[in-house]
Amino acid sequence: MLGVFHDLETYGHEQVTFFHDKESGLKAIIGVHSTVLGPSLGGCRMWKYTDEQAALRDVLRLSRGMTFKAAVAGLKLGGGKAVVMADARTEKTPEMLKAFARAVESLNGKYITAEDVGMSVSDIDTIRGITNHAVGGSNEGGSGDPSGMTAFGVFHGMKAAFKFAGLGESLNGVRVAIQGVGNVGYHLASYLSAAGAKLIITDIYPNQIEKVVQEFGAEVVGPDQIYATDCEIFAPCALGAILNARTIPQLKCKVIAGSANNQLEVDSDGFDLFNRGLVYAPDYAINSGGLINVAAELDGYNHERVVNKVSQVYNTIENILEISRNQQIPPHQAADALAQQKLTEAKKLQVKTKTTV
Repeated sequence: MLGVFHDLETYGHEQVTFFHDKESGLKAIIGVHSTVLGPSLGGCRMWKYTDEQAALRDVLRLSRGMTFKAAVAGLKLGGGKAVVMADARTEKTPEMLKAFARAVESLNGKYITAEDVGMSVSDIDTIRGITNHAVGGSNEGGSGDPSGMTAFGVFHGMKAAFKFAGLGESLNGVRVAIQGVGNVGYHLASYLSAAGAKLIITDIYPNQIEKVVQEFGAEVVGPDQIYATDCEIFAPCALGAILNARTIPQLKCKVIAGSANNQLEVDSDGFDLFNRGLVYAPDYAINSGGLINVAAELDGYNHERVVNKVSQVYNTIENILEISRNQQIPPHQAADALAQQKLTEAKKLQVKTKTTV
């Protein structure tokens, strides 16, 4: 059985740190994938993982994705991520959050945390009481809940992918199947409803489904039915690894564009989508709006500038899909190549700067 160091070598991380606080019950992992472009920034995910290996795998994949997300978005930030092994609904306490904040503070700014699954703006406020290395709070200059901006970026990226697929400019009357209508999925449903799209949704939490049905008149299907739903666009907005050998053959959509991280279970799934002629908007490129939003705090938050930059996710997706078509490679590889190019250029500049000093 391959172990932790094999995983670190595979993903190329700079640092992975494990934290345990007995009194609060904190069990956390912080992964710093890269600081080539700047300090690593990424949300903290609180989730009841099946075991430590699952938590480690998640933090490694997510933090690597954050490096590429920041690079493609043109931000001067590296990629990092944290996971806390706990049920956010039943086990989260202020003491646990403060213990996590002390863990973040111990990394001396190498990692900046933010909100992710299982975390809220008020949680970030608690964390900021211990460390300044946190963004997305409600404090003065804070950007607050990033989910609205994430959805705004996904909406624009979705339109770019839809147009690229030769389906036109307007989403009026277009059937969009949303998997997961939590924070981001709800906001995405709002944007799509305003654009005249017909919504088909699923979620594991009935109250979230009811809210979207009441406000936007969405049709509801079961969690396992969403893949085979007749639609033009499939929008994964829950957890990752949902595009795989079992689900891809069921898809009846033409475009895949959603906010979930790490949508491809394995690399070959991206090739499968490409060979089937499905237009896939790479997850970390289309869902960068939240990162752009919280990152703006570091230079003085300005909402108008953020809205303008997040709307440019349209151009990012359009560029990646054009690279994919021109080079005849899957979009996820095109996105990776674009990110790697920016990282390589930054490394060369660092070396040049060092040699001239």
